[in-house]
Amino acid sequence: MKLGLLKNRNFALLMAGKAVSLLGSDMQQFALSLYVLSVTGSATIFGSMLAISILPRLILSPIAGVFGDWFDRKRSIVTMDLVNGLLIGSYAVYYAMNGSLSITSIYLLVILLEMTEIFFGSAMAAVVPSIVEKKDLFDANSLKSMITSLFTMIAPLLAAGLYGLFGIFGILVINSVSFILSSISEMFIDIPKFHKKPEKISLAQFRTDFLEGIRLIRDSRIIKNIIGLGMVLNFCLASLFSVGLMFIIKETLGGSDLMVGIFSTVLSFSMLVTPIALSGFARKVDIGKLLIYSFLFVSFLIMAIGVLSGEGFRSQFQDALIPFALILLLSFIIGIFVTLANISLGTLFDTLVPKEIMGRTSSVMGLAMTIASPLGQVALGAGIDAMDPMIPLMILGAVMLVAVVYYRKAFIGKVAKSDEAA
Repeated sequence: MKLGLLKNRNFALLMAGKAVSLLGSDMQQFALSLYVLSVTGSATIFGSMLAISILPRLILSPIAGVFGDWFDRKRSIVTMDLVNGLLIGSYAVYYAMNGSLSITSIYLLVILLEMTEIFFGSAMAAVVPSIVEKKDLFDANSLKSMITSLFTMIAPLLAAGLYGLFGIFGILVINSVSFILSSISEMFIDIPKFHKKPEKISLAQFRTDFLEGIRLIRDSRIIKNIIGLGMVLNFCLASLFSVGLMFIIKETLGGSDLMVGIFSTVLSFSMLVTPIALSGFARKVDIGKLLIYSFLFVSFLIMAIGVLSGEGFRSQFQDALIPFALILLLSFIIGIFVTLANISLGTLFDTLVPKEIMGRTSSVMGLAMTIASPLGQVALGAGIDAMDPMIPLMILGAVMLVAVVYYRKAFIGKVAKSDEAA
């Protein structure tokens, strides 16, 4: 990984802003979870707080995609981060005046922050490929992945300590400041202006541009393949990490909370070290091949975890230590390959999708992921409840294997040619 990319002033400022706001956001999410559970003691309320964040994405993604391509991207990302900072700051003031946050107000905060995130993400979609040379996109995405993994891993530890010292009020203040600092950092980024704002903004113009984006996606085979493969992978991997492995460690193996913590740490660590240790190797490999073969290998690893979690294998041991250690090892390897493949998928997207429609395309892809994730979680959860975990995990691995084989020709050896017109 080329750390020399950080000499690119625009990229360095963008990553600095991302790091600060990401740390604040993850700390707040963790602290809000602790706060809601301490106030209500209800897992249902906590779960519903997370679930409602899906609704704004389902409704607003198409709108945000068009707006992301219409308006000045620098102004949009600065404005959204500033709005977040002021919004969270107002909640800090509200808490200081009332001494608590109502559950209704927390629901509202989650929805409002998700709304700004949707518009922010749409505007951000084309920023990295517009400030980094095409040959450096893989390294740029590797650095972005490393920063995301690092601060995602650090945030809960910091949040737990700060929440214990200052409570939810302190977290809100810190997060408000972090977003405002991020917006200030982004003010100094030079982002090329290639947005296409219409002369007159109207519902008819929105419909025209929205349908144009849909047609461009429909007519571009590689974009359709990226979105299609991404949707299937999110269906499988989101359910594996958020439901399957957690349930198997805690319930099937009878693991302790410490085991769950070790699993989460090891998985985060694999995603952190991969860009550092393997980006040099990955840069020498065809991106399409790296993407396909990584996920091909992961599909077999998921099936292997299915075997390890099955009653037939578990019954060979007196306790859960050896099955847990083997599942932990395979999960670490999965984390490595998934990280490499995600960086490859992001680089393909940045390379092949025209910047003028990145807002709409990224929003469509994000919407597809949003739909696929809960569907996979529900399906895998129901399967594990109904039968030996080995069977649904074997099916999950087989679904990924079939999808990777189906999309193989679209990515191997044809990536460079697939969208010459784009």
